[in-house]
Amino acid sequence: MSISQAIPFWEKYTLSIQEASEYFRIGEKKLRILTDDNPDADYILWNGNRAQIKRKKFEQYIDEKLSVI
Repeated sequence: MSISQAIPFWEKYTLSIQEASEYFRIGEKKLRILTDDNPDADYILWNGNRAQIKRKKFEQYIDEKLSVI
């Protein structure tokens, strides 16, 4: 079993776009638009050209900024 399978989403510091889509129940396309439109956002950690979503920071962003996605 790989380490990524052993750690549940709710305990990870960062999530891939696919994981964040499942966790937050937001479409991958919408998440990609959010990351592409806000590349310097506090909730994004770039690993090369791949965006990783900082789970807690994105939760705060959703609570504070987004009423409808």
